[in-house]
Amino acid sequence: MAKKKQNDPSKPVPEKPRVHKDLDGFDIQINSFGEITTSFDMDKINEFLNKNVDDKKLRDREDIPGRKTRKTKKKTSEEEEEEE
Repeated sequence: MAKKKQNDPSKPVPEKPRVHKDLDGFDIQINSFGEITTSFDMDKINEFLNKNVDDKKLRDREDIPGRKTRKTKKKTSEEEEEEE
């Protein structure tokens, strides 16, 4: 008869990673077939990314709702004179 493995108390229990409060409970796994499985709907993840991540390819698009835009910094008078 095979012996059961004893739980080694010296091994730490893996902690859950810290996530944004909007993604609380988010879990992602890759199964044996290489498929990505998540605990959230892909549309909800994409909505979160559109709102919180600045994508340089989409900065000038206005048709994406909830998109985060880059704030432009004010030009100094020296920079304005150099452009002219």
